[in-house]
Amino acid sequence: MEIAVLLSGGVDSAVAVHQLCAEGYKPSLFYIRIGNNESGYSDCSMEEDLEMCHAVARRYGLPLEVVDLHQEYWDRVVTYAIEKVRCGLTPNPDVMCNRLIKFGCFEERVGHLFDKTATGHYATTLEREGKIWLGTAVDPVKDQTDFLAQIDSLQVSKLLFPVGKLMKSEVREIALNMKLPNARRRDSQGICFLGRINYNDFIRHFLGEKEGAVVEKETGKILGSHRGYWFHTIGQRKGLGLGGGPWFVVDKDIDSNVVYVSHGYDTPLQYGTRVCLHDFHFITDDPWLGETFPVDVCFKIRHTPEFIRGKLMRAGESSVYVLESEVPLQGIAPGQFGVIYDRDARICFGSGEIRF
Repeated sequence: MEIAVLLSGGVDSAVAVHQLCAEGYKPSLFYIRIGNNESGYSDCSMEEDLEMCHAVARRYGLPLEVVDLHQEYWDRVVTYAIEKVRCGLTPNPDVMCNRLIKFGCFEERVGHLFDKTATGHYATTLEREGKIWLGTAVDPVKDQTDFLAQIDSLQVSKLLFPVGKLMKSEVREIALNMKLPNARRRDSQGICFLGRINYNDFIRHFLGEKEGAVVEKETGKILGSHRGYWFHTIGQRKGLGLGGGPWFVVDKDIDSNVVYVSHGYDTPLQYGTRVCLHDFHFITDDPWLGETFPVDVCFKIRHTPEFIRGKLMRAGESSVYVLESEVPLQGIAPGQFGVIYDRDARICFGSGEIRF
């Protein structure tokens, strides 16, 4: 079997290479370049990432190729993110990067030449009734299926996740025992294309600044000012510049450029139990054909270790679903993805964009 491995420079994808080699495979290694040096917004860790990838390739005597997809990334993913922010939403570029770039453009450019594509994602695949489904990882804290919840059936059928059945501690132990060059390297944080670039600086570059009021939702009292609603997201606490906190962003009026906040950890305005999911996307298939709604599910509305229980209902015959949570949810942010799992949180069925 011919296998392509997407290396990131991190320990997870390096151990994925080791696991495949231990099974007797000789995969080809690829690093996707998405930094846009011309714009001045490039990931300054890219040099170090590439250095680590070359070191892993030398360690196992495998070929490494750099695939330049920065133009495709900026045309498809960054444009998507900026437009969502401009509309007052909270996008998830990492989700779209997986769907459109890592398993989209890469597949078109290179991946189609291979039987499988392997990554260091914490996820699994499983076969049921002749179909391949996206399964959750053994390590619930590191599970990354929510970042994969917009891929399609063809993509998931070609994917391998060699570290998906390992705990993170086991991955680190393997890397240390094998003396891999990035065994002690810290996990990357934040949005994939920004690297160490400040998010607000990036948004300011494209959308600028526009002063507006910060208003207490309950009273209508103006508490301060902000530099543009696009710098703020529902559920945000830090970066508001208000004293006597905690203050949380609970609403935005994009036409008036007003950010609404509420005071206290337990204010009801920052909680809800009902989530509307639009343009719902099934990864493999609709598991509820012929089922009577509501159905019991687990779900996530952001990247957290916890799977939350709830009931899912279809809104008419459209691709809109309504999710009722068993517990109050803090900071339901339109633009993020609501990711749906089976009731045991073993299979990720798909996702829809959260909207009010």
